[in-house]
Amino acid sequence: MDNRFVVLSGCSGGGKSSLLEELRSRGYRVIDEPGRRIVQVELENNGHALPWLDLEAFARKAVRTANDDLRLAATMPGWVFFDRGLVDAAVALQYATNEALSPTLGYWYYRTIFLVPPWKEIYASDSERQHSFEEAVSEFERLRTAYETLGYKVVLLPKKSVQTRADLVLSVLSSEKTVADRSS
Repeated sequence: MDNRFVVLSGCSGGGKSSLLEELRSRGYRVIDEPGRRIVQVELENNGHALPWLDLEAFARKAVRTANDDLRLAATMPGWVFFDRGLVDAAVALQYATNEALSPTLGYWYYRTIFLVPPWKEIYASDSERQHSFEEAVSEFERLRTAYETLGYKVVLLPKKSVQTRADLVLSVLSSEKTVADRSS
């Protein structure tokens, strides 16, 4: 596990990308969501590895992309924030194939992860996010269960402004680091 790799996950359309843009604007390094990047490439190339066409192919690409992202993040200093990550991709693959989650997924990221909850008032579908709000809520529940099962401490972010959410994330990380430093 790299104590610098922080995952923001949760409900599609719950404000993760906006939160990560806020963290980026504050000078932090951010790894963009693998799924969005895959969908963009697949749409540009008339590909089939799209979650609404072939979820298994999409999830397998997401696992590979998330692994590549971890290698890239290892070259970056300081906190690195992930818009989803390897666990999210593995959960999608499990949903598509019933493959079991590897217990080693519990060791790749910082022990505390942040989940954005379902937030119907801001949810919107688009050409890259074609599932319904109800499907997004189901995905959220699968992710929360998986992260908890893998031993991560899950912090559910409030339905507040992007700035408030960013402040909370940084405050939690700062207080946990201070406690960890004192116990060493």
